[in-house]
Amino acid sequence: MLAFWFGPPGSAAETAARQRKLWFGKTPENDVAVSERFGQTLEQAAHGALDAWAKTPRGRLALVIVLDQFPHHVYRGRREAFACDAQALTLSLAAIATGEDRELAPLERVFLYLPLEHAESLAVQEQAVSLFETLAGEAAPPERAVFDDFLNYARRHRDVVARFGRFPHRNAILGRASSPAEIEFLKQPGSGF
Repeated sequence: MLAFWFGPPGSAAETAARQRKLWFGKTPENDVAVSERFGQTLEQAAHGALDAWAKTPRGRLALVIVLDQFPHHVYRGRREAFACDAQALTLSLAAIATGEDRELAPLERVFLYLPLEHAESLAVQEQAVSLFETLAGEAAPPERAVFDDFLNYARRHRDVVARFGRFPHRNAILGRASSPAEIEFLKQPGSGF
C-alpha cells in the first residue's frame, strides 16, 4: 500500500512531483485505481479489521492513509468520503502523542498529519499548522519548497475553519445548510480544496 502511495524511492521533491496527481488530483482514473486496488482494504480498515497495522509506525501510517485519503477516492462526492475521518485522526494523534511520528520520513509525516488538517476543529487545525511549520523548518533547502507548500495548505485549511468553524465545501455532501457568508465563500476559486 505504501509503495503504491509513495512510488519508488526518491527525494521528497521527486516523490511529491511524481505522486502529486495521485495524492491530490481529483481524477476518475485515480479514483478507479484506488477503488479497485484498495476498496476492500478500506472497508476492512473502517471496521477495525486492520487495527493491528497500528503496532508499527509505518503500519500506522498505512492505516491512516487508508482511512484518511482513500475514502475521498472511493466515495468522491458522497458523505462516506468523511466517514473514517475520526478514526484516522485518533490514530494520528496517538502517534504524535508518543513521538512515533518522528520515526517516519518527513514526507511520510505529511500524510500522518493530514487528518489534523481535515478536522473541523480550530484547536486541531492549530496543531496541524504547528506540525507543518516544524516539518518545513526541518527541511533542507532543496526540499524546503515542498514542505512550504504543505504548510501553506495547512494554513489555508486552518483559516477556513477559523472563519466558519467548519469546511463549507462539505455542507452539501453532508446535508448541512450553508450560511450566506459560506455561499459567497464557495463562489471563490479554490474554496473547496
